[in-house]
Amino acid sequence: MRFNEVMGLLNPIFRDVFDDDELVITANTTAKDIDGWDSLTHIRLVISIEKAFDLRFTAAEISALENVGEMVELIVRLS
Repeated sequence: MRFNEVMGLLNPIFRDVFDDDELVITANTTAKDIDGWDSLTHIRLVISIEKAFDLRFTAAEISALENVGEMVELIVRLS
């Protein structure tokens, strides 16, 4: 998969997890940019992404991520 493909697939996941049909993520999006992104929604988001892409992330991989773009790069590497 390529970066843009993954970004396109992630946006609906973010909209579902954060219950916001108008949410648009970018590579630079961080938790500070989205209302309600707390530890619980972070876990729900990670689980939803793992299910959607049939992947498993390590705790170290998740904790090292700075923004959505880094998440996309991780997904591309693992896919």
